[in-house]
Amino acid sequence: MNKILEKKKLADKTWLFRVEAPMIAKRRKAGQFVVLRVWEKGERFPLTIADADPVEGSITLIFQSVGKSTMLLGELEAGDQILDLVGPLGRPTHVEKFGNVVMIGGGIGIAPTHPIAQAMKQAGNHVISILGARTKELLIMEPEMRKASDETVIVTDDGSYGTKGFVTDALKKLIDSGLKVDLVLAIGPPIMMRSVAELTRPYGIKTLVSLNTIMIDGTGMCGGCRIRYNGENRFVCVDGPEFDAHKVDFASMLKRQQAYRDAEKLSMELLEKAESKPGHGFGEVGCTFHRALRPDGADTAMVSGGN
Repeated sequence: MNKILEKKKLADKTWLFRVEAPMIAKRRKAGQFVVLRVWEKGERFPLTIADADPVEGSITLIFQSVGKSTMLLGELEAGDQILDLVGPLGRPTHVEKFGNVVMIGGGIGIAPTHPIAQAMKQAGNHVISILGARTKELLIMEPEMRKASDETVIVTDDGSYGTKGFVTDALKKLIDSGLKVDLVLAIGPPIMMRSVAELTRPYGIKTLVSLNTIMIDGTGMCGGCRIRYNGENRFVCVDGPEFDAHKVDFASMLKRQQAYRDAEKLSMELLEKAESKPGHGFGEVGCTFHRALRPDGADTAMVSGGN
């Protein structure tokens, strides 16, 4: 088990956990993730490593409580234990001196851009980070990203902070300024990443996207993260999570992302029903959920793939 050393609320339903994991902290590289399980009958689900401290022996995980498993994870407090934590997993980001590197983070996607920005800057690149959020209150990790970047641009949908607009507006402005952009790496909602890819394609700018949002168990066994890539099948968790954005079939990916919508809705309804009962705990919540879907009480990790 892995002890939670710190819990901090970054925004609405968005949490930072600093977790004791000395072996992972020593070995992790930018772009990699861990797979964790909150309790005995819970599902496995992946979270990108947002930072690590090899000296302390800790890693930083940032997540939104949007599904059953992340809701249960968010109920834990500093001093509590995470049952299982495995990693580092996934192919690390390829880091070299490209020149001008633009990092784009949208919403919770800012968290996984952080270690990549750090690595790119350490490799001698000029790092420009574009951070986007719906409102000022939902913007996360601004101080950390400013430290990891040479320049930082903030955009919000409603104009409550930084410039009003979208990350693609800020990227287009950079390109139009005449700056030679050598690499763009975008992480965030799939629609945002698709828009970035469509913007950079005519310019021939190398563009990478991290498709971690579609992963489920993170080990290649469930097949839930299968995508069409350059006309072939790929699995995000073992072949990625980063891919050439211009070769990703975003239409099929967006369709696949909706595959578990009904199961995710049922999962949350059962969780809310169980939590409404006095004295609920992980065991009661989990048993209610499993009895409703599988009379034998077997693990149903795949049905709540939204994490």
